[in-house]
Amino acid sequence: MIQEAHWEQARSEAHGFWKKLPSETIVIASCVDRTLATDALALVDLPTFPTSAMDGYAVCGKGPWKIIGEVKAGSPMKSALKDKSAVKIATGAVIPENTYGIIRWESATLDGDILSGDIKEGQEIRPAGLESKKGEVLAAAGTILNPGLIGLLAAAGHDSLEVVRIPKATIILLGDEIVLEGLPHDGLVRDALGPQLPGWLNKLGVEVIATQYVSDELELVSNAFAEAAKNSDIVFTTAGTADGPRDHVRAAIAALKGELIIDRVKVRPGHPMVLAHVNKIPFVGLPGNPQSAIVALLTLGQPVIDALMGRKEAELDQIVTGDNIDVSEGFTRLVLGNVVDGWFEMGEYLGSAMLRGLAHSTGFAVADKSMEEGEMVAWLPLP
Repeated sequence: MIQEAHWEQARSEAHGFWKKLPSETIVIASCVDRTLATDALALVDLPTFPTSAMDGYAVCGKGPWKIIGEVKAGSPMKSALKDKSAVKIATGAVIPENTYGIIRWESATLDGDILSGDIKEGQEIRPAGLESKKGEVLAAAGTILNPGLIGLLAAAGHDSLEVVRIPKATIILLGDEIVLEGLPHDGLVRDALGPQLPGWLNKLGVEVIATQYVSDELELVSNAFAEAAKNSDIVFTTAGTADGPRDHVRAAIAALKGELIIDRVKVRPGHPMVLAHVNKIPFVGLPGNPQSAIVALLTLGQPVIDALMGRKEAELDQIVTGDNIDVSEGFTRLVLGNVVDGWFEMGEYLGSAMLRGLAHSTGFAVADKSMEEGEMVAWLPLP
């Protein structure tokens, strides 16, 4: 177990501890935002045949040429062109054998069925394999598939792809002080994490299969943890990670013979976060304050999710800070804000219990020391 891990150390440990989930094969149209389990190769040359880059005329030899027919996309010419002959040809149509080049229709001169125009050898012809060769890796394992990649892989012959199974998550929200609907009253506070955590997890590629509210009683917490470990690939808890008399996350994990991997991270906000496992199922313990919880989600949760999905450990971009950032010695500070014209602009309402800063920001500046305006700082985007 690592106690009070440094922020970068915590993220690296969280990513390196877990193995990729099993894969499944699904139809290619359903693979957007899924993660490739294996390298995706070109099954054919792309283009598979030499094709016309433009609407025009395929010609053989030097002109003028006699137009003898037409070649449409998907209907190749069965015979070879003969010298001084030409055929109309559509963009994407297969180039007839013996074609010298293609004259664009707008550059052609016609006199009845006689064609003339300027031509160079190979003009407007896309050779077979121009974009990729059969067997070439088009997308590596761990790649998150976007619509453009889906189109490329479909063109290269794939009907289905092997992708990592989507992690199934349970969220367990702990506490006696939250109210789930209506206005807060009698010292109770309205739950802000239950409604938002599924959205963040969906954006990270996780399927939330259950959200459960549990009172701060050790037996109830232990039972909820045990049940979640049976059905989930990853479990997220909120609150109960500090040292108060009703903070039972560590005790519940111990009662189930689980193991703490990281106990607290030297980061503000979010310090009392926990990473553990019960029967090899990861448990990510988020603090109860909303902003601290999201910091913990990105610090420990996101690397675990990436590992389960076979994705590489994320590397952070560097941006210029437009504000001074004060950081406590020995800690990392995550500061909500936005990137404007390439510069980081600090948000407002940065208290760990506050929500407005989170609602109007696109990410966190990550500072491991106090920074002055104009210095480079790491940027951790929100999902």
